This record gives sequence, C-alpha cells and structure tokens, in this order.
Amino acid sequence: MRQEKKLLAAAARKQIEKAPFALLVDFTKLNVAQTTELRKRLRAASAEFHVVKNSALRAACKECGIEGLDAVYAGPTAVITGQKDVSTTAKVLKTFASEFDKPKLKLGLMDRLVLTPAQIIELAELPSLEELRAKLLGLLIAPQGQLVRLMAAPASKFVQIIKAYEDKKGKEDPAAEAAPAAEPAKA
Repeated sequence: MRQEKKLLAAAARKQIEKAPFALLVDFTKLNVAQTTELRKRLRAASAEFHVVKNSALRAACKECGIEGLDAVYAGPTAVITGQKDVSTTAKVLKTFASEFDKPKLKLGLMDRLVLTPAQIIELAELPSLEELRAKLLGLLIAPQGQLVRLMAAPASKFVQIIKAYEDKKGKEDPAAEAAPAAEPAKA
C-alpha cells in the first residue's frame, strides 16, 4: 500500500476507534448544498460527516478487527461519527433522508458491532439519551411526591375540619360575629 493510502487508512481507523459509533452512508447524488446542510445538522447533533475512500475504509476496518463488510465498499462512502448519542445522529439522518431521499444508509458500527440499516432506523425511533434520563428521574421522584402528599393529607384534613367548624359556627351565630365587630367602633 502506498504511503498516501496508509495515511488515509490511519485517519479512518482513528475516526472509527475514537468514536463510540460510526454510520456508513452512500452519498450518491448528494449535491454540495445538501451535503453542507447535512453537515450543519450533524454538527448540531455533535457528529461529523467525512468522505472516505473505500480502500482506506477497508484497511481501517481490517486493522480494527471488523470484517465481513465487503458489500459496503462499493460506491461512494461517507463515515458519520459522533461522541454523544447515536439515536440523535440517527434521527438527523432519518429526517434528512426523508426530506431529500438521500443519503442511503449502508450500515453502522457501534462498539465493534455491525448494525443493519433497519437497526439504525430503530435507533432513530428511540428517545434521546436526555429524554430517557428525564423519564428515569421522573420515575424516581414520583414516589417521593406521593409520600409527601400522603403525609400532608391528615394535616390538611384536620385544617379543613377546623375551617368547616368555624364556618358552621359563624352561620349559626351571626350576632356573635357582629358584636365583636361593633365593639372596636365604640372605642
């Protein structure tokens, strides 16, 4: 392999190794404006879009111990990597593909596991990591809130009984309420 290709393979290997996931896409017929828009959306999701030569990608995958991807090395290939949530990046890709009918998902790599395009679409339909954390926090807080309401219920019932008693007493003896109000007026 020429020195040039070795450098490209090393760069591709570094991308695949440092990222928790990599999505491989075929970007055929994706024009410059669409590619720029896709990169902008991916950047917002903390992901990057890199066009990679198939020979460099093949060498990088072989060096990483990922084999059996011969079908991927046909046609133009771009590698999308990210440091955060794979489902957010997959959602961006799914949305973009629904708007422009491209790029086409080839496969994904996540922790050295190979994901099919169908599995990547399933990841896109999952809630984001932030949403899952919020739901978990809500589940953890809910029982505590119920406990506080349960403990406060007897006190609030007691206050309601006293208030009802005062209201009832006030309705039975309206002269008693008027007399104390009249006394301060004489003084």
